[in-house]
Amino acid sequence: MNYLFTFLEGIASFISPCILPLLPVYISYFAGKDEKKVSKAVINSIGFVIGFSVVFILLGVFASTFGNFISNKIQYLKIIFGIIIILLGLNYMEIINIKILNYSSGINRKYDNLNLIKSILFGIIFSVSYTPCVGTFLSSSLLLITSENSFMQGIILMSLFSLGLGLPFIISAFLIEKMKNVFDIIKNNYKIIKIFSGVLLIFMGVYMIFFV
Repeated sequence: MNYLFTFLEGIASFISPCILPLLPVYISYFAGKDEKKVSKAVINSIGFVIGFSVVFILLGVFASTFGNFISNKIQYLKIIFGIIIILLGLNYMEIINIKILNYSSGINRKYDNLNLIKSILFGIIFSVSYTPCVGTFLSSSLLLITSENSFMQGIILMSLFSLGLGLPFIISAFLIEKMKNVFDIIKNNYKIIKIFSGVLLIFMGVYMIFFV
């Protein structure tokens, strides 16, 4: 169940209002001047995903290490973490407002002539500049990892989070024109998606409190 939750949180991060609307911009960075060269866009999108995955997995390792450090108090902290995740869900549904999670520095420069190495660096920069944007779901996953108190679980769970966030980028590089209508439907139904994502977080918080 933890694996499914974390993967879905990665997908939910991708369709968040501060990432999905900018997808054409990212694809244009991946493709560069060769806008019709799909292979280049795909390779660069893979590098981009590798870049932010490395950072997120390192965060997962840190969270699991912290979980080991506080293992004797983990049962009490699971309740606290569960409550925090529920609050994150309420924030995502805009029932409450946690300002730090609703801020993103965005893309403040243009990335031209990307190759695989530059794309990896771009992904690393993305993971830092967009952490507040994906913070709701990233924080939830890290809290779950901390409560699991397992180094390997930390790596696996954050790999799944990164896969959930990154796979749509790679698929989009393949099918950007064909998927345009799909993205328009998602953008037109943000309110429903936000409610569903918020409910997912609340359910996960309850799950952590009573079942983890």
